[in-house]
Amino acid sequence: MNILVIGLNHKTAPIEVREKVAFDGPKLGEAIKLLKGSHVVKESIILSTCNRVEIYAGVSDLDSGVEGIKGFLADFHKVQRDLLDRSLYIHKGADAIRHMYRVASSLDSMVVGEPQILGQLKDAFDLALENKTTGVILNKLMRKSVSVAKRIRTETKIAESAVSISFAAIELAKKIFDDLASKSFMLIGAGEMAELAAKHLINCGVQDVLVTNRTIARAEELAQEFHGKVVPFESFVNELQHTDIVICSTGAPHYILLKDQVHKTMKERKQKPMFIIDISVPRNIEPQINDLDNVYLYDVDSLQGIVETNIQERAKEADKAERIVDEEIGSFLQWTASLTATPTIVALRNKAEEIRKAEFEKTLKKLGPMEEEKIKAIEYLTISIVNKLIHPPTTVLKEENENRDELIAVIKKLYGINGEEE
Repeated sequence: MNILVIGLNHKTAPIEVREKVAFDGPKLGEAIKLLKGSHVVKESIILSTCNRVEIYAGVSDLDSGVEGIKGFLADFHKVQRDLLDRSLYIHKGADAIRHMYRVASSLDSMVVGEPQILGQLKDAFDLALENKTTGVILNKLMRKSVSVAKRIRTETKIAESAVSISFAAIELAKKIFDDLASKSFMLIGAGEMAELAAKHLINCGVQDVLVTNRTIARAEELAQEFHGKVVPFESFVNELQHTDIVICSTGAPHYILLKDQVHKTMKERKQKPMFIIDISVPRNIEPQINDLDNVYLYDVDSLQGIVETNIQERAKEADKAERIVDEEIGSFLQWTASLTATPTIVALRNKAEEIRKAEFEKTLKKLGPMEEEKIKAIEYLTISIVNKLIHPPTTVLKEENENRDELIAVIKKLYGINGEEE
């Protein structure tokens, strides 16, 4: 059986195309059942995310498999074939294995090292198992993909450094404060990145949350979402003396927090550290605040610099990950190659057992009545002899060998094996 991957992703297709071929909700279950009924696809898994749609398949013939899956995608989603042809990539054999390992390890993701794709891949595999659309090959390959991804996360630092502005802000906060859960937090404004950073903080255990916004309804909405309290925008400065972390993102065209105000606040706080993130453009926090002792102020540019440095570090780690992928491909190909010898090994063992059993029973008749213990001893002897005789050819067939097909033919002829068992 041949392994085949056909799909498109954020690199090969714009969102307008990806959304046309996405398998959303009930569509996914319906699609995988239809694909199972295809005469050209023996095994299949469908992965559908916001950034990619891919079909992993086991097929008897690669050309027929490619045409069959392309036709399936076009018919199911009612899209033109030429639109698909411009966007689809096709990976076969070792290239398909490499692609699946890279997807599972997030080496092929928009953000290298992100963890979500492995969970999405596991979900796709679970659905395939539920619908019985996989077999020996894809079951082994998917489980191997998961183990490769885990090995890469263990042996490299591909996921350790923050590569988004919101997450970089939280990583900085962790360096300043030993225990984020015990700190208080204020969200000023309602910018997208600021909200995302707030969610990261809450996921880190922060519970004392204040929210302020010029629009009171929006402040109340966010406070409810984050289980926090609303602070009137006109008086948020007064609450800073009780606040350890501030994230600001408003549409104000000027500074809303000045150095003198924070200087006064720090006296009230008895110089307890304060961490301020200004994600606003134009900036809303006066930059000179950073000159104050125990105040740590970062803006978008400084965070972006951290992100770019981290991206470079992840790129270095990705090189190590690629070497692991190459190593693991060889291991999987060795396993698939050994499968071609499996029917011959089974047939050889069955023939040997048939001969052993016949000769054992014939000998027992000649020897006449005996104690059960002696009968078992003789049978154990015959089993041991047979195992030792067939061990050398079995070992040779299992080994990686470019002459495997010739060896199979020779062993069949030597031992009189005409057919093969599954």
